[in-house]
Amino acid sequence: MNTLMDVLRHRPGWVEVKDEGEWDFYWCDVSWLRENFDHTYMDEHVRISHFRNHYELTRKNYMVKNLKRFRKQLEREAGKLEAAKCDFFPKTFEMPCEYHLFVEEFRKNPGITWIMKPVARSQGKGIFLFRKLKDIMDWRKGTAGKKLTSMEAQLARNTVNPSGSHDARSSDDQKEEIPVENYVAQRYIENPYLIGGRKFDLRVYVLVMSYIPLRAWLYRDGFARFSNTRFTLSSIDDQYVHLTNVAVQKTSPDYHPKKGCKWMLQRFRQYLASKHGPEAVETLFSDMDNIFIRSLQSVQKVIISDKHCFELYGYDILIDQDLKPWLLEVNASPSLTASSQEDYELKTCLLEDTLHIVDMEARLTGREKRVGGFDLMWNDGPVSREEGTPDLSGMGNFVTNTHLGCINDRKKQLRQLFHSLQGQKKASG
Repeated sequence: MNTLMDVLRHRPGWVEVKDEGEWDFYWCDVSWLRENFDHTYMDEHVRISHFRNHYELTRKNYMVKNLKRFRKQLEREAGKLEAAKCDFFPKTFEMPCEYHLFVEEFRKNPGITWIMKPVARSQGKGIFLFRKLKDIMDWRKGTAGKKLTSMEAQLARNTVNPSGSHDARSSDDQKEEIPVENYVAQRYIENPYLIGGRKFDLRVYVLVMSYIPLRAWLYRDGFARFSNTRFTLSSIDDQYVHLTNVAVQKTSPDYHPKKGCKWMLQRFRQYLASKHGPEAVETLFSDMDNIFIRSLQSVQKVIISDKHCFELYGYDILIDQDLKPWLLEVNASPSLTASSQEDYELKTCLLEDTLHIVDMEARLTGREKRVGGFDLMWNDGPVSREEGTPDLSGMGNFVTNTHLGCINDRKKQLRQLFHSLQGQKKASG
């Protein structure tokens, strides 16, 4: 079910442009950016759906490189305690260039599990787990320095679903050229939080309207994606146990298309609150807020912030048994196809609210802290739930304006929002 086309075509007053006609808004593919951005004149009001070098956050090796650099910067400028707030990604090495550093680390902790991921492929392709150095040596002989064939490179660039977006967990973040098949070797989280004995990760949506200044919104809805098979570390070759990608799970022999493998975030939050109490859940969700903000700050100075661009990111978060969240990756084109009716409703509402905030119709004042299912999380600084200017000196009563997994009464909120905006316009008119 193609949610993106449905939402765009049903938007009141919007007309789809055929072929090479002039356009105002373009939900573009990343390959279009590479080929056309520098040669396209855009009027002030024109908007496109990616920042031109989005891959600084959404390609696995660049994300880690930027986070490591940011952590060092924080340590220099604000001390070790502040830098420790960036310890939310597993120990990672880029391969083959950091192979010797990886071997050194590997020998310090023999017997633990590592996961290898290609930096620029999607849908779980090319991922494997290993515990022996021999496995990585075999991989290195076969892969290091190996050029992708032109067909593989093309596939890597164009792995898109019919909506023009990459599928679940897609890291559609390749640069123009892919000289070698680079991987990251990452310490595997061996103690994931399990529900019903199964591993899962969370898909959360963050909308960035600007990097300078940083202006980011967090969507209230999202989902947990479960593996179809009970978790065990005794079988590291079974993808159905370890990879939660929908593209992988739907090929499982006992996969039920109608049931799927998803829980909505509200249900997940309620489940955790019943097991661990509301305070533990508040702490966990606050730690996730920290991940979203720090990861965006880590690329703030390297992303080319252009007033024509916005980005809807899909964050993949894993939670361990200690209720610590880990950032697995960030997707520039999260899947917008729907696998169930519930999925369809979530994604159409998400896209409608994204368009409300992009605001081609110029209906908003720019002072809104909530639009539909989106809450303004950061606006050149943290945003408070309270009205007025918060006192940030001691951060005493400061509560961030985030409601991930909470009730999303978006229809009621949108009615109130646009009704009050109409009233203001009438009054000023």
